Amino acid sequence: MAVEPIDKRGIYLPGTQVTINGTLLSKEAEAQLVRVAVDEDVNLPSMFTLEFAGLDDFPPRTDIELIDDPKLFAIANEVKVKLGYYEKTFERLITGEITSLEPTFHFSSAPSIKVRGYDRRHRLIGGRKSRTFLSQKDSEIAAQIAQNAGLTPSTVDSKIIHEYVLQANQTDLEFLQARARQIEYEVVVDDKTLYFRPVSNAKSDVLTLTYKQDLLEFYPYVSAIGQVNRTAVYGWNYKDATPFVGQAMVGDEVSLMGGQTSGAAISQRAFGGATAAISSHPVMSLAEAEQLAKANFNRGVLMLITGEGVAQGRTDLRAGTVIKIEGSGIGKQYRGEYYVTAVSHRFSGGTVGTNRSGYYTHFKVKRDALSRN
Repeated sequence: MAVEPIDKRGIYLPGTQVTINGTLLSKEAEAQLVRVAVDEDVNLPSMFTLEFAGLDDFPPRTDIELIDDPKLFAIANEVKVKLGYYEKTFERLITGEITSLEPTFHFSSAPSIKVRGYDRRHRLIGGRKSRTFLSQKDSEIAAQIAQNAGLTPSTVDSKIIHEYVLQANQTDLEFLQARARQIEYEVVVDDKTLYFRPVSNAKSDVLTLTYKQDLLEFYPYVSAIGQVNRTAVYGWNYKDATPFVGQAMVGDEVSLMGGQTSGAAISQRAFGGATAAISSHPVMSLAEAEQLAKANFNRGVLMLITGEGVAQGRTDLRAGTVIKIEGSGIGKQYRGEYYVTAVSHRFSGGTVGTNRSGYYTHFKVKRDALSRN
């Protein structure tokens, strides 16, 4: 339920704006919108959920008319969800398409309905394909698949040309994510644009969350299990009949994210050297082997710290960005920069001043180094 900006105490009041096929919800529909959720993930299609609850005092039978509206909640309708605060601004969190409807009819309560949908990544999971790509880079393959799905590609050059790549009975999303994982890239869709880009944990932080201010909860987890100080990829040059090996080791981290000691360095110092050897993956050149080794090494070290947290509603807290966590109430080695892998925005409408209304952002993060030894 949308909340009017009537609070006189200077407290920011959360709210939401939803458009369907370019048209804002009517006041009647907005009055019945009680919960909004937007779930973002760098590995999964992002999802929105809109929950509408019938109001018994709305004449005449507006609740049934809303649930039965064949145009408003039609499958494939485009939905844009914005969240924010009346005294500030509303920011678009997702543009997606309706994919499912979940009405509820119960004798003791007014009818309700949940409207769910995904960003356009869901178009890449319709059907499995077997095909080959010849003499192309992964970024070129991603651009071709995006265009075939009616999306605009925005790709970062992956540099290595592959003589032969097989998509073997995979959905386009499964295939693209498998290619992305090998080179530490990610596949993201925003509106009608598909991004094929490197994991951005080396970028600058976009915001700071401070414990006991806008950061309400934080649960980091440090584990050295699986950390190696060297990754080696073995290949064979069939033209020259000679072996080659691409490798990555401590010092090849794309970033320490403001920390001092990476997971690989901690593991090496604590438990001695360990090498992850990859020989089952076919590589055709030393350059490809080195790219694969560095990607696997950096993906591993980025798992040193994983964590979850809850913040006051932040529309600028988004999956695929780097944030900074600060605050004297958090141990020094856990402060610093984190790469955000998933975010869940939750808005619940209700009477102003009750605990039924509010906007909170849940998030998941990764980090490859501790802030101190």
